[in-house]
Amino acid sequence: MTDMSTALKIAAAGMRAQSSRMRIIAENVANANSTAQGPDGQPYRRKIPVFTEELDKTSGANLVRMSKAEPDQGDFRNVYDPGHPAANAQGYVKYPNVNSLVELMDMRQAQRSFEANVSVIENSRAMLARTLELLRSR
Repeated sequence: MTDMSTALKIAAAGMRAQSSRMRIIAENVANANSTAQGPDGQPYRRKIPVFTEELDKTSGANLVRMSKAEPDQGDFRNVYDPGHPAANAQGYVKYPNVNSLVELMDMRQAQRSFEANVSVIENSRAMLARTLELLRSR
């Protein structure tokens, strides 16, 4: 039973980590076209989730968790739009360093990882139910 509960703890931690990752990705997508308030300001900077490993002392399992979201230091996109309120003296507007295609791929990967952890929990639950059923029939 200990191994089963350890598997469930690991899967649940994975689900929490991927859920946090999806929130960061959603924030990036939501801000993909935002600009600074003025020509001297900085637009939204893409965030990257950072995962760490932590030991669960009760089960001895290594669990994953999202520890923080670091800013992506990549270059901002510059778009020529001299009429925009955030345009600089040369007429360029800085846009976030968010690539929607990359975010879409990251979201799909996070979704698949989340689903894999759900599958682990569902299969563990089915195994427990089958074990109880076998014990009752004795």
